[in-house]
Amino acid sequence: MIADSATSPPRASRRRAAAVRRRAVVAWLGGAAAYPSRAFGQEAALPVIGYLGSESPERYASRLAAFHTGLAEAGFVEGRNVAVAYRWADGQYGRLPALAADLAAQGVTAIIAPGGAEVVLAAKAASATIPIVFELGGDPIALGVVASLSRPGGNLTGVSSLSVGVTPKRLEFMHELLPKAPAWAAAVNPTSPTSRSQLKDLQAAAASLGVQLHGLRASAEEEFDALFTETRRLGAAGLVFSSDPYFAYRSHRLAELAVRHAVPAITQSRDFPLAGGLMSYGGDFEQSHRHTGLYAGRILKGERPAELPVQLVTKVELFVNLAAAARLGLAVPASILTSADTVVE
Repeated sequence: MIADSATSPPRASRRRAAAVRRRAVVAWLGGAAAYPSRAFGQEAALPVIGYLGSESPERYASRLAAFHTGLAEAGFVEGRNVAVAYRWADGQYGRLPALAADLAAQGVTAIIAPGGAEVVLAAKAASATIPIVFELGGDPIALGVVASLSRPGGNLTGVSSLSVGVTPKRLEFMHELLPKAPAWAAAVNPTSPTSRSQLKDLQAAAASLGVQLHGLRASAEEEFDALFTETRRLGAAGLVFSSDPYFAYRSHRLAELAVRHAVPAITQSRDFPLAGGLMSYGGDFEQSHRHTGLYAGRILKGERPAELPVQLVTKVELFVNLAAAARLGLAVPASILTSADTVVE
């Protein structure tokens, strides 16, 4: 059972919203595979936007549904008055530059680059003229994507959440859960452009808390199991995941391993505790992807990215799984429970 905070919508409303999202997912899944070939054929009369995904349609399902919700709010429905050409990297991020270049060569009206720094950097390298709408968890100025948040100044704009910036807060929550633990492990993806800065921030947070931090690296699924076994071997109390799309899109696998190895862990994505993991703390991905859809629609109506301010999704959500805590023999303090947006029982 999921118990929401007092500010959450009634359960019936949540169920209706979930049903709407499921119908949206079914709708685009039915056409997603066909649009790349149809978009420039019989659909040529429609404007075409390119959608650059780092994973597969299945892994993007909830994010895609939110994107299409925003697109519809702007007045555009796929197959009715806009076509979408999808390109999927299937977790092989090295393919992103070629996929982005392919979309640019097709002459799409805009490129949607959701899901992190790797995606937006590939899209940026592919074109200096095609409008690009990004969605990421880091600072687009620090990444060199835009000149400023209020006036991006080029062909890119989009949405940024706080997932990368709040990575140290995950360590603080774990320390609050187990204040006497002397050491923790932190997982980073070495292929991510933000991995070094996130690890540096985690180390600074560990120093301020007076605990030891062991940095662990993984950039492929076959390396995930070692994250948990190494956490145990090092005597760390638990595992803190940095913000990274590769981890977020594999929340179910990480939750399975956390349960199997009985390791307390916290990630950025709500999908982790909903799948049986302990906790998550990160930006609201549904809101950030919905805003991406809204911006795509505004660009289709003729607005220029240079004049569309980068939107900041400032909502950060904490999910706690009490059943997972019970399996681990942990008592979640009231301070964490009162801060939680959602408690899974």
